Amino acid sequence: MIHSTYAELFNQQFVQDPFPTYAALRAEAPIHRISLPDGRGLWMITRFEDVKAALKDPRFIKNWRKVLNPEEQKLMPVMPPVVQLLFKHLLALDPPDHTRIRGMVHKAFTPQLVEQLRPRIQQIADELLDAMLAGPRSTDLLTAYAFPLPLTVIAELLGIPLDHREKFRYWSGLVVTVDPSPDRFTRMAGEMEEFGNYLRELFAEKRANPANDLTSALVQVEEAGAKLTEQELFSLVFFLLVAGHETTVNLIGNGMLALLQHPEQLNLLRETPDLIRNAVEELLRYDSPVETSTIRWACEDLEFAGVKIPRGEQILAVITSANRDPQHFAAPDQLDITRTEHNHIAFGHGIHYCLGAPLARLEGAIAINSLVQRLPNLRLAVPAHELIWRPGMLIRGMIEMPVEF
Repeated sequence: MIHSTYAELFNQQFVQDPFPTYAALRAEAPIHRISLPDGRGLWMITRFEDVKAALKDPRFIKNWRKVLNPEEQKLMPVMPPVVQLLFKHLLALDPPDHTRIRGMVHKAFTPQLVEQLRPRIQQIADELLDAMLAGPRSTDLLTAYAFPLPLTVIAELLGIPLDHREKFRYWSGLVVTVDPSPDRFTRMAGEMEEFGNYLRELFAEKRANPANDLTSALVQVEEAGAKLTEQELFSLVFFLLVAGHETTVNLIGNGMLALLQHPEQLNLLRETPDLIRNAVEELLRYDSPVETSTIRWACEDLEFAGVKIPRGEQILAVITSANRDPQHFAAPDQLDITRTEHNHIAFGHGIHYCLGAPLARLEGAIAINSLVQRLPNLRLAVPAHELIWRPGMLIRGMIEMPVEF
């Protein structure tokens, strides 16, 4: 049965294993409309070629203010000022603002510059594994390893001290858990106010004592006043901090779960560590850490893949489904780290392709290979079906991953 409302579809049973539902959608209703709690429509796009086309279609835009009429805008969730300050980030912008702001930071994440971080990332991985091996032989892999590794890397790039590591994790979780309820932003306001105040203090420190980090560079651009507004500065640093670790946390977690559930693949990687780059691409495809795109809006009445979509309705490109499409990948439900097809879209497609993809790939490769080699007896501490997955649509990942070693 293919469900037609948000509540019917995005429950814990679905989140635990969405793949059968996505297979049914691809086969029976690849462009499928569900009803949100406020009655608006959300179109789920599930086939690979359709997802790629949707992510590049200029008729699907990010700015709903350009789409909805004044009466319709009154029905949108009220966003408190501090939330507005943080939510004008790259994934919420259309050209030309998106092009301008992305151009300011993309050079920091080129494969060549990211490769220079390899020794430091390896050092962080080794230190985290040393700490795990010095303690009890059971832990939550996400808290002990998958979360602190990429957060430390992006915090160092941005020049942010790690004193508030758990706060960062909490703030980030609030942002990436897609909640369609009308009062979502009102409920977030207090926590986002705290995050905004933290960034204000950080920017004041960087203005007074600039350092060799990305935040200092962005503050100097904002002070020049020509290319970056204060709101854009807040949103950009907020976005880089959150997006700079969320994808990798779940690449490591989902990837290790897949390997533990396929011991022949885990053993192959342990015996042939040079397969790690190939393995990372397959793990990204097999259980993508970003489940869906962020919301886009139909800017006009249009036809897409033979389906009529009214102006003002929302579009969701389902990346996890596209990466299991049998019309594009042979045996898509099979994990194969020797697979040579690497044209997945785990990092998106088009102008919003993930800025930090080279960094996520490098962090994932180092983190997973180090785990596989140094903890040869790593195993789940609970049956896989008892793992609790994060609610919502955007991020696919576990809340915790108890392991023994």
